[in-house]
Amino acid sequence: MVTPAAVEAAIRAALPDAHVVVEDLTGSGDHLQVSVTSAAFAGVSRVRQHQLVYAALKNEFASAAIHALALTTSPPHS
Repeated sequence: MVTPAAVEAAIRAALPDAHVVVEDLTGSGDHLQVSVTSAAFAGVSRVRQHQLVYAALKNEFASAAIHALALTTSPPHS
């Protein structure tokens, strides 16, 4: 189990400007819905955006603390 705050911290460590919203979908801490907005995503494909977030959470996935992740990413709107 991982807390939403820990997920947010891991993402913000990799993407310091990120606005991160984490929702625990089941109450068990391992099925999460995450929305990330970051300037690092500007001009970057959606696949690469998701890769950046997955890389930030690699330890959580490796330890099976996160079992399922519904992910939405976007650059900031101007």
